[in-house]
Amino acid sequence: MGETLTEDARPETASARHWGWLRAVFPYVLAAGLFVLGLLALYRLLATVDFADVVAQVRATPWSTVGLALAATAASYVSLVGYDWSALRFIGKPLNFPVVLAGGFMAYAFGNTIGLSAVSGGAVRWRIYSALGLDGYDVAAVSTFAAVSFGVAATLVGLGALAVHPAALAAMLPLAPGTVQVLALGGMAVIALPLLWASVRQRRVRLGRFTLRAPVPRDLAAQLIFCLGDIGFAAATLYLLLPANDLGFATFLALFAAATMAGVLSHVPGGVGVFEAVVIAAMPAATPISAVAASLLLYRLIYFLVPFFLALLALAGYELFRSAGGHLPRGQWGRALGAVDPAFRAVERIAPMVLGTMILGAGLWMSVASILPPATEAARAAEALFPLPFIEGSALASSVIGSALVLISFGVMRRALAAFWLAVAVMEAGAAVALVQGVDLDRAVLLATGALLLLPFRHAFHRHTMLSHATLTPAWAALIVALIAGFGFMLFFAHKETPYAHELWWQFAVNERAPRALRAGLLGSLVLGLGALLILLRAPRVAAEPPAREDLDRAARIAAGGDNPDAGFALTGDKSILVSDDGRAFVMFAVSGRSWIAYGGPVGPADAAEDVAFAFVDAARRAGARPAFYEVRAADVPVMLDLGLSLHKMGEEAVVDLTAFSLEGSARKKLRAAHARALRDGLSLGWAEPPHAPAFLAELGVVSEAWLSAKRAREKGFSVGRFDPDWLNRWPVATVRQDGRVVAFANVLVTDSRAQAAIDLMRHVEHAPSGTMEFLFTALMLRLKEEGHAAFSLGMAPLSGLSPERSRRLWDRFGALIYRHGRSFYNFEGLRAFKAKFDPDWRPRYLAAPSALPPLLTLADAARLIGGRNERRQTLRRKADRGEET
Repeated sequence: MGETLTEDARPETASARHWGWLRAVFPYVLAAGLFVLGLLALYRLLATVDFADVVAQVRATPWSTVGLALAATAASYVSLVGYDWSALRFIGKPLNFPVVLAGGFMAYAFGNTIGLSAVSGGAVRWRIYSALGLDGYDVAAVSTFAAVSFGVAATLVGLGALAVHPAALAAMLPLAPGTVQVLALGGMAVIALPLLWASVRQRRVRLGRFTLRAPVPRDLAAQLIFCLGDIGFAAATLYLLLPANDLGFATFLALFAAATMAGVLSHVPGGVGVFEAVVIAAMPAATPISAVAASLLLYRLIYFLVPFFLALLALAGYELFRSAGGHLPRGQWGRALGAVDPAFRAVERIAPMVLGTMILGAGLWMSVASILPPATEAARAAEALFPLPFIEGSALASSVIGSALVLISFGVMRRALAAFWLAVAVMEAGAAVALVQGVDLDRAVLLATGALLLLPFRHAFHRHTMLSHATLTPAWAALIVALIAGFGFMLFFAHKETPYAHELWWQFAVNERAPRALRAGLLGSLVLGLGALLILLRAPRVAAEPPAREDLDRAARIAAGGDNPDAGFALTGDKSILVSDDGRAFVMFAVSGRSWIAYGGPVGPADAAEDVAFAFVDAARRAGARPAFYEVRAADVPVMLDLGLSLHKMGEEAVVDLTAFSLEGSARKKLRAAHARALRDGLSLGWAEPPHAPAFLAELGVVSEAWLSAKRAREKGFSVGRFDPDWLNRWPVATVRQDGRVVAFANVLVTDSRAQAAIDLMRHVEHAPSGTMEFLFTALMLRLKEEGHAAFSLGMAPLSGLSPERSRRLWDRFGALIYRHGRSFYNFEGLRAFKAKFDPDWRPRYLAAPSALPPLLTLADAARLIGGRNERRQTLRRKADRGEET
């Protein structure tokens, strides 16, 4: 980056960088590896199964059986919604049942299909419930409650079923049935008895480093019913689809619970491969494996894809209704729609992620269809009817289109407008290819329907960026590896009877389907691999350099036109500025160690701000660094989640509503008395608009030097300003004078909208009267209120408001401990108590970082920036730019 590293800014060692990189990618490598192992196990278990038999079994399933399976699925999802309903009651934040029903159903329908429901489901819940007034701790509590409930219930159900039928997993457990029964009963007692005791006595149960509070017996009973309904009806869905066998439902319940937990513990999305391998391995030997495989395929379609499609269809209908300017009808139907309207409005925020998942699924379907032999009479007739170039070309085109859709889904999830229109066009092309490739009407209709479902969501895509201008995250890299492995599995499974030889690649004939599948699979894998490589290599580079004059001027205009006064910190000169392509938004950031740290969220209109935030994260990852956003507000949380970052609460910002602020009333008695006493002591508030006279700045400089000397401190940076004429000449300055001399001052950050003002430097002389700073705040807020400002920020109280008992997060426990016992190096509680005098609204501030682990390295890098350790480098560079001697 062209910077000379000083002793204060040493880079991390190579071993530390490698260890950090390995730690970041290990979960994704593990998931991809387990997925591949699951495919290998499936391939061996299905060695005697013919693909055509599986397809025939699926098509031969009676509609009555499918209908019963759909009914069981519906009952299971109602039980899943019960998790959220009881969790909201448990944390004391109940919502209207129609809202919980609609929002919970969509959270589970989308989260289950997207995969990693403990992660993605939580992210879906965040977007939904945060829009309904719940904070991050509430959403985390709901997610934790649901996850713990499911884990406990699945374990109890599985153990209970084993206690009744200890031979259920005989093929997988090398233990005698009597031993299994004793162990199952003992396991149930270990789990159930402490839980019942804690519920009745309202005690807390400690599990490792986590402490859980049990619901009261009434809520515990309701939760038990929901859990049994969820697992029982989900198991019934698959049980109804299975061929006739010797397993009773109770025995199968143990098998289902074991397979489900194996899939969850594997961290493979949806447990794909792992779940199926466990079920097939545990089925009785006499059960036809082809029929079991067909049942598992139907189960995936019915339990996961049908709810996903119904939820997406409902959301698209709602979007179409709103875009058409429709109004809710009167009567009972209108009241019902009005009751669920908040849930649909909340779900709107996750539309790109959901649509990207749909496009990814469509791409997989197109790719797999290109390597499978025709499974219907119409498809076989088409092979005989169409010329050979049509047959060969359509298979290759299907493979290319499928791979392209997989890559396009990456851009759709990132809200890229070009990816949106490209997805519409490619899905329509896929529908046309499906008609040529075997007259596949089902695939053609669903692809065309998917393209139409995209159109109502056009407003959600506003990023004007190239698809290749992005970094390939470890998660996407692992996904692409898993997809290529999946193509290989389907190719060799569908054509396992083919004697492979080198000349197969070059055989062209209507009845030679294996070579065609080989070519299609190879071409699809190449498109995926080369597309991923293109994305990796074309990501734009950004140089972390001091801002140029034009960048500062542009940032000043954007900041002045917004509502956030903290955006003015971009003008301190110690941070780089990344401006969006359209010049309407920016991110201010600095580099320390391996971290690229942005101060606050992106600044500017929502569409441009989101665009530049993605560009910043991509550039940081392209440089091999950790992207992070320091002190982001709650309004920026959806963007941070879309960026794939984890949130760590840093504290709370104290914001006073100036429209309601006054010194009147009994609640303001102490504040009024302190203000009157300061006036009697001869204190008065002064106000100076920029630019400031040199003599005035010199007078302030005396106060600043005295304050720094008394505090034994030096100038800081990054998240605060510094005493610099260029910086102070941008802002009004409030002063407190006594006998004509300045005894305290503060520069005030304002915007043209006057929505909120904020304070930066706050300095006073050592002999200033007691209560000087309290007077400064009080008098300043009264003046700002007279000038029409709506709110005033007193700044942040670090580590304030952390609730480890609600979040159960290690970082919150660590931060809360420092907050309570860290007086020896910082008076956290005293600072909050001082700001609490003005009765502010406490608003959360977060650190958004790539990992959910405690962000200690990122905070250490931020501390170096705030401590001003990069300031000397920045000063030297500014002087060099001006041609001054150093």
